[in-house]
Amino acid sequence: MAFATLDDAVRFSSEKMAKNNVFDSEHMFCDVYCFEPGQVQKPHAHEGSDKVYYVLEGAVDIQIGDETRRLEAGGLAHAAPGVSHGAINPGPANAKVLVFMSPKP
Repeated sequence: MAFATLDDAVRFSSEKMAKNNVFDSEHMFCDVYCFEPGQVQKPHAHEGSDKVYYVLEGAVDIQIGDETRRLEAGGLAHAAPGVSHGAINPGPANAKVLVFMSPKP
């Protein structure tokens, strides 16, 4: 698929943060992460892959290495290969984050 509408990829889950795929190829992926208040992407790292977070809506605390920053709509963060990264929605509203990763792990 060469074209998409982000609204078609937005789905929330009351159980955990939802990862909804927009684009996927052998080399990269693009997802929309949907966080309800308090939901977390636990810190982790990917050897050999870059990850970019772009906050579409709401506020998300993004951890890259030892630093955590609250990003709101329009905020960007980059996790270099091998660097620990994670995210949490501090609330009170839902949050949507566009995520790109390459190469695909």
